[in-house]
Amino acid sequence: MSPDPIALADPPGAPARSGTGSAAGRTRLTRLDSLTGLRFPAALLVFAYHASFMGLFADAELNGDFYQAVAQAGGLGVSFFFVLSGFVLTWSARPGDTARAFWRRRFVKIYPNYVIAWALALIVFASAATTVPQAVANLFMLQVWVPDFWINFGVNPPSWSLAAEAVFYLSFPLLYAGIRRIPADRLKYWTTAVLIAVIATPVLADLFLAESPLIPGEDTSELQYWAGYILPPVRLLDFALGILVARLVLAGRWRGPGMTVSAVLLAGGYALSFWLPYLYGQRATCVIPVILLIAATAGRDVEGSFSPFRNRAMTWLGEISFAFYLLHFIVLKQGREWLGDRTYSVPAGIALIVAGAAVTVLLSWALYALVERPVTRRFSRPRGARSTADTERRPS
Repeated sequence: MSPDPIALADPPGAPARSGTGSAAGRTRLTRLDSLTGLRFPAALLVFAYHASFMGLFADAELNGDFYQAVAQAGGLGVSFFFVLSGFVLTWSARPGDTARAFWRRRFVKIYPNYVIAWALALIVFASAATTVPQAVANLFMLQVWVPDFWINFGVNPPSWSLAAEAVFYLSFPLLYAGIRRIPADRLKYWTTAVLIAVIATPVLADLFLAESPLIPGEDTSELQYWAGYILPPVRLLDFALGILVARLVLAGRWRGPGMTVSAVLLAGGYALSFWLPYLYGQRATCVIPVILLIAATAGRDVEGSFSPFRNRAMTWLGEISFAFYLLHFIVLKQGREWLGDRTYSVPAGIALIVAGAAVTVLLSWALYALVERPVTRRFSRPRGARSTADTERRPS
């Protein structure tokens, strides 16, 4: 997941930002609040997917229908966050920033929350089924490097994507340095090539990787799923796609539909996923609408036009969405434990799912306010830099 409200900075060769509109010169903004707000609906997609595991409804067929309806929602949410990470880190790249300073900021933003969620998951439910090596691998974000479904999703299942993001962050200084050297008039060709590589991933997995054993409940093998969906170098393509699209937007060379059309296309891509093998839906059917929606949403903020995701409530939810993402499975798992084997009517089941989301929001707010925000503010810069900044802010 991508962390912060975004500060604007241009890569070398980007046009000067003066005036408004969608031409080469664009409005100077310090934040892309709409993209911050859009992070929460993306996190809700992952929540809905995991909520379908709870089997809350008395009608067993309805439980199956619920799962089928949201089976690709988790993959869509994760893909959105991977592309968004590349986009916003490029958008917020600081002139003269060092790799060490960048890595420090990412570490203090991500890892404290990650460790707290890891510990909570072990306390609440995971310790009974987790070996010490699995727990240690998960703690150090190594679970994504083993082609084993139960290791990949061990301890706190959503945390696997943070392990992939850690690789993205380690790669970003070098990757960005290379992509920023691409001439603006050739960015579209690189973007197309990376997009084709993403879409080709499930095809190559089908052709060249073993077809058994299958992952639970789906038509994709464990090896195909790991190599096509989990493996960080493969998912680095999504991240690179975000970097390239951000550069296109920054250079004034992005040509795409608006937010409404992009959202409709995303819904269409999701509907298409029901007609294709599972891995194709996870990786291929929504990637084009995702980049269209991210670019269009950023464009709303650049142009200063209306956006439903830029209000105070949505930006606040976006700010706590990283904590929400890490905590939601723990809340759902513990909630199901408390409820036992009971099942419910449709209204009652929906109410329980909504209650789970509300509890997760409250806990996420606490984690954000008590850990994420203060730790980030205190430790994102070296002590000397913090002391200098504090001195400069004091009244003379």
